Amino acid sequence: MIFDDASLLIKLIKGYLFDVDLLWQSREKIKRLQDKRVKKIIRYAYTVPLYHRKYKQADVQPDDVKGVQDLKKLPVITKDDIRNSFPDGIIPVNYNEAKAEKLSTSGSTGKPITIYVDHSSILQSIIAYVRILKAYGERWDKTRITIIADTTYGSAGYITFASPLPSFLMKILSTDNIQILDITENPKEMALKINDFKPDFLNGYPGILHALATLKMEENIGVDITPRYVSSSGAVLDPYTRRYLADAFEAFVFDVYESTEGGPMAFECQEGCYHVHSDMVHLEALDDDLEHVSSDEVGRAVVTRLYGRGTPIIRYIGMGDLIRWSDETCCCGINTECIGSIEGRRVDAIVTADGRIIPPLSITGIPNEVMSEENCYCIKQFQIVQKNREKISMLIVPKKGVKRDKIKRVYHKIKKHLQEKLGREMVVEIEEVDEIPSYGGVLPPLVVSKVKGR
Repeated sequence: MIFDDASLLIKLIKGYLFDVDLLWQSREKIKRLQDKRVKKIIRYAYTVPLYHRKYKQADVQPDDVKGVQDLKKLPVITKDDIRNSFPDGIIPVNYNEAKAEKLSTSGSTGKPITIYVDHSSILQSIIAYVRILKAYGERWDKTRITIIADTTYGSAGYITFASPLPSFLMKILSTDNIQILDITENPKEMALKINDFKPDFLNGYPGILHALATLKMEENIGVDITPRYVSSSGAVLDPYTRRYLADAFEAFVFDVYESTEGGPMAFECQEGCYHVHSDMVHLEALDDDLEHVSSDEVGRAVVTRLYGRGTPIIRYIGMGDLIRWSDETCCCGINTECIGSIEGRRVDAIVTADGRIIPPLSITGIPNEVMSEENCYCIKQFQIVQKNREKISMLIVPKKGVKRDKIKRVYHKIKKHLQEKLGREMVVEIEEVDEIPSYGGVLPPLVVSKVKGR
């Protein structure tokens, strides 16, 4: 990637002075900014072959979109749309690729895609991190921060923390208070590095955070890791893992919602509300007919990114996430739309015998709920596996030293709650195991469904 240093610094200063604080502005001001950015990004998208073709087919012109309320006129964009149009169809004709980085999704669904992001898009991701720190009373230049990311070339972590742009910024800014670690490092070695660094703010994937918490609690490795805040991102943070991290690190734990394609999208404030970065993205929740769902229903997340060049992301439905919208207003002072809950990925949802789709978070919270009721935190790890439409198993690794009668009572109540949630037609099994295999040191998924054709 190439960039002009002077232009970069101007954008950085502007972003720090103005964009960081935008979420605390009035809703009316945020809405005006959204509409302005929507019109600008749609005009840009019309120069990109994929979007030009889709919009022509839908008989929509850029001038037909006056703001966020008109986005529904546009067709949704899928992973296959982007994959089949790569590389030339997802950037404007004669676009200078040297001004962008190639960013690839993880391919966790078996279908990775690659898009182009320019340095202004990377700056927005950095500004979002600074904004989140501000919301928690912390500062990027003062607070000791540890970030655990996937810095593999082409990943979102690489783009944000290790590509030429952030590397350039770290040279000209004082960043001795920031520690960046790669997720592939040995967890024990990582724990020792974090222990020595003693961060006030710790960010990482829930899987690696869980591994570090276990090392601290069970092997006394990293006993001085006691940040004020732990930020989880990159996967769904279920209630059990949230509590486990809070207990282990003696910290306030919150969730950040982001994706490779959409960038930073939302974060939990101290009141527990998922605030959307409304100046950066517009989110929708749609049903299977691509109609908007009401605030009490779960819908498929659709994101429109309101900034950047390279590959535009407009009404993109390819993330596969299930979200529940909220009409509530938060008292924390941030004036953006709120997500009620992030229910997990559609690909991980449970399909019941009667055809209902149950979002992952609707069932992964049951163990924590039962253990709280019984005041018996006897589960070290669990995984829910759906083998077919009629059968589901919960694999449980129990904690050592807990009386068997208490464990059996917890198991019985978990099975009962699962049965109530999934219906009498489903066979629900509780299976105690010695371990649940991890892959590459990362905590395995909480829900695994082997049901096809959903």
